[in-house]
Amino acid sequence: MLTTVLSGPDSEAYSWLALIALALVAVYLLLRLLQRFRHPKSRHAAEDWILVDGSNVMHWQDNTPRIAPVREVVRQLKALGYVPGVVFDANAGWKLEGRYLHDGDFARLLGLEKRQVLVVPKGTQADPYLLETAAEFGARIVTNDRFRDWAEEHPKVREPGFLIRGDMKDGKVQLQRTDRERLPDTVNPA
Repeated sequence: MLTTVLSGPDSEAYSWLALIALALVAVYLLLRLLQRFRHPKSRHAAEDWILVDGSNVMHWQDNTPRIAPVREVVRQLKALGYVPGVVFDANAGWKLEGRYLHDGDFARLLGLEKRQVLVVPKGTQADPYLLETAAEFGARIVTNDRFRDWAEEHPKVREPGFLIRGDMKDGKVQLQRTDRERLPDTVNPA
């Protein structure tokens, strides 16, 4: 019966309704992400955010998923006075611990407030969340992803310094120089 209804004379109307519903869900999820990175007590306070592509950074050590590189990037950004916001794909917990990890789980693992971590919903990519939130907050992104698929919609990815690349050498995270005063050539633990 459903196929008869959907293939009937009103099927185009149903297609439009489905598209509208999908767009509303996308807007809702984006708003949820934006609210996640705002502190309820200090919405008007200036915070210098840098977003971290958690699903990318967790592979920096031997291309094996580990929380240590993400934890170290967060530590370094905090030491430099930045507010880190970390975004993970939904499958990140499965790769790290063989189970789903939600925002609060990752926040505890990283020593962050829950508002600073987002695990995107299953079936969606973290890339659009990262790029839209970076645009909203005027933030940069720590990642080795070049976001080529998103460059037309988000031309900022082509600007020098917007994407902060890094790697692990001798067990230490090294971030590229992007801001001469706040990110030295390499940022290593003291």
